[in-house]
Amino acid sequence: MMKKALVLNGPNLNLLGTREPAVYGAHTLADVEALCSEACTKQGYALDFRQSNHEGELIDWIHEAGEAFASGELVGVVLNAGAYTHTSLALHDAIKGAEVPVIELHISNVHAREPFRHHSWISPVARGVMAGFGVRGYALAIAGLALLAQAG
Repeated sequence: MMKKALVLNGPNLNLLGTREPAVYGAHTLADVEALCSEACTKQGYALDFRQSNHEGELIDWIHEAGEAFASGELVGVVLNAGAYTHTSLALHDAIKGAEVPVIELHISNVHAREPFRHHSWISPVARGVMAGFGVRGYALAIAGLALLAQAG
């Protein structure tokens, strides 16, 4: 059975390509999914790619990911939590409780932006953080999951 990589996208990421292209670029979420599919293929993983504007749905998916990781079906999660990164203790607790490797991902360099974006509730429970590489960061994060899996 081929292991899966789960890529979760939070609020407003469905607007990629039209929302603040100077910050987030011109690529759409469909473009990001294609990029992730290619990156997963290179690592020998299947891709599970999702987006939600709802915090509770993201939490449910992280819980599912913990079960899939424990059963050996999932290598880990790439999470672009959008603005929930800076506000959601619930996502922090879900990641901690699910015990699944998570790579926190940001398309922009959040540390070069508004001060409220400098704090992350995800970082303390993430295995790694990727920021500022544009949508190419997704492929780097999937490669990061592969490195974590190899390291055991």
